Amino acid sequence: MNKAIYGSALLALVVASAAHAQGWNDGDLVVTSTNAASNALLVYNTNGALVEQIKTGGAGGVSGNAGGIAQNHALLAVVNFGSGNVSVFKKVGGDTPLQGGQTVPAITNPVSVAFGHHHLYILTATHIESHRIDRYGVSSTADGEAQLLHADGSAAQVGVLEGQLVISEKSNAIETVNLTPQGSVTGTAQLVANIPSNVNAPFGLATRGNDAYVTIAHANEISLVRNDTVLTITGSGTQMAPCWVTLDGPFLFSANSPSHSVSRYAVYGQKIIQDAAVVATFNGNPTDITYRDSLAAVVDGNGSISHVSIFNVDGDGNFALKSSVTLGSAATNGIAIVRNDDGFDD
Repeated sequence: MNKAIYGSALLALVVASAAHAQGWNDGDLVVTSTNAASNALLVYNTNGALVEQIKTGGAGGVSGNAGGIAQNHALLAVVNFGSGNVSVFKKVGGDTPLQGGQTVPAITNPVSVAFGHHHLYILTATHIESHRIDRYGVSSTADGEAQLLHADGSAAQVGVLEGQLVISEKSNAIETVNLTPQGSVTGTAQLVANIPSNVNAPFGLATRGNDAYVTIAHANEISLVRNDTVLTITGSGTQMAPCWVTLDGPFLFSANSPSHSVSRYAVYGQKIIQDAAVVATFNGNPTDITYRDSLAAVVDGNGSISHVSIFNVDGDGNFALKSSVTLGSAATNGIAIVRNDDGFDD
């Protein structure tokens, strides 16, 4: 039995680290996937230069999701929707940037991934499953699984809480599933309480501690979920359909697909306060967003092309465009920032 599932990759970080002297986060990398029939990771430095293009060994095809790429220390996972598996890459030492990718099979087509509690969590079209991480890598066998409440193919994103996972299904479900003390999925999925009566298409989410910020895109709202209950709802104002969100420090940023924009919110306690309706605009519809290490990265699609835009973010949460890359396909999916100083051990 193959106990360790991890490919290598992203030792392009070693190549990029020489740029670190030019700026404290210039050695970071931004990663997206082509999401094509032959899926591949595209690895860029913060100046928008392609550092590496790495085949995942699977087929893409996912859409209407977020978190198609997840990163944790030395590991990075990307969904292969069309082939029903997840590719896991690992940074390795030495002069060889790649070690040959391997894949983790999923119950059915995966749409979103997340790391936490020494596990990789895979959200599929119908189920959520957990895979243990040890010194060998990610186990190919799930140690826990649960069926989603609707399981109708509308699953959008999974996030990690303290002792739970939170999941959005666009067919109007925000749900949680419990974890064992070891981090395995256990029991059945449960609908959270106090979901507003006008709920219309929960999409993206971001988590921290026991808080989950979940968008309700077609109702133009962002909700705070804590302890299996919706505590707060905030409207998106002039910007329509906040779809995908990212969180770091005091700021929550929402990518508003039909408005071609990103909004900034201040979050604390039970408060979600929009303090800037627009901090960035795009020619296309944003399809995912990430924020880390004073950098933000956004994927947007427009007709037959897509863009990866990389921003410096200052202490007040203002975006300044650092670089932008145009790709010859609108299917590009998922976005993650890999820090230059991410460790080699998990």
